[in-house]
Amino acid sequence: MSNLSHSEKALQYHREPRPGKIGIAITKSTHSQSDLALAYTPGVAEPVKAIANDPEAAYDYTSKGNLVAVITNGTAVLGLGDVGALAGKPVMEGKGVLFKRFADIDVFDIEVDCDDPYELVETIVRISPTFGGINLEDIKAPECFIVESELKKRLNIPVFHDDQHGTAIIVAAGLINALTLQNKSIADVKIVCLGAGAAGIASMNLLIALGANNQNIYMVDRNGVIHSERDDLNEYKKPFALRTDKRTLMDAMTDADIFIGVSGANLVSKEMLAAMADKPIVFALSNPDPEISPEIAHTVREDLIMATGRSDYPNQVNNVLGFPYLFRGALDVRAHTINMEMQIAAVHAISELAYEAVPEEVLAAYPQCTHLTFGPDYILPKPMDPRLKDRVSTAVAHAAIASGVTK
Repeated sequence: MSNLSHSEKALQYHREPRPGKIGIAITKSTHSQSDLALAYTPGVAEPVKAIANDPEAAYDYTSKGNLVAVITNGTAVLGLGDVGALAGKPVMEGKGVLFKRFADIDVFDIEVDCDDPYELVETIVRISPTFGGINLEDIKAPECFIVESELKKRLNIPVFHDDQHGTAIIVAAGLINALTLQNKSIADVKIVCLGAGAAGIASMNLLIALGANNQNIYMVDRNGVIHSERDDLNEYKKPFALRTDKRTLMDAMTDADIFIGVSGANLVSKEMLAAMADKPIVFALSNPDPEISPEIAHTVREDLIMATGRSDYPNQVNNVLGFPYLFRGALDVRAHTINMEMQIAAVHAISELAYEAVPEEVLAAYPQCTHLTFGPDYILPKPMDPRLKDRVSTAVAHAAIASGVTK
């Protein structure tokens, strides 16, 4: 296998020894006829009657309370675009692997061949009794906003769009720590966000909830700065329209403290980076190629703190730091939603962990890192840090209880 190309290795990994990455495990004894009589007829009638009398009993007698649906329609898969529902299945299975590996949450991946957001909502509502939570994935904007909003109105289980809020939580956690290192205040900094889709809008909304000034946020889409004189803005972009004479990305970047890119490769030039304020923070998160590479960025600015979406650079913004534990905490207290208070609790739990000494088992998992100490190259904990499950899940559960969204 070592002589294979990366593409060949990836295909072989998914094909052998059996196709796919996830399966179903039996959790009860099935070794005898007596076992089978309890697992199915006639014994199964007893939990059926209990649930018919009290729907909450489903959490006691079925897997509902630890089962999440990972759902896509395949309209925005990775950086590949609208590849269709079936082609999105390997990604949804991969999400299931992460849920199980990091938070011991079971997953059914569900690929729905449907581009209409309202029809997609109806499908999800109809299958929702099976699950304790819904994780939406790889649904393009602005339809993703509609789907999430409608489901939250109609369902009494947590609904979470990881491309929006998962990204936002990790961005915010890393940014809080980068601001500390750069001795800047979130209330005062000028922020440029390149990309006004699901991740960009959710990230800016979360930063505002954490204290950022929305008048200091310059959102930039493919048509330039989002400003009040534009007549091509949808309802999700309009709240970010500023009264400003800035029009281009270069205009916005001039004297900016923070750049967050959730857009595309190589869109930030050396000149743009040089025009930023002292001690800039750059989160270039386009994958696999960031908006500006760390190699180039560090030749332009020595006072820079930088993060990317890649694992081969320091400070990877990786959603796996958040979503498994957000659901773990929500499921453990039977929360009926995932609200802003729970998201903020996750932000702080993740950011605070980066200050602590890193266990040897984490260092062993990252042999390329000789040491990991809070600083410009370590503003976020590593995904293999076993402390994340307890810290983040517990913080989320406490926030759910405190904000009154538990059953």
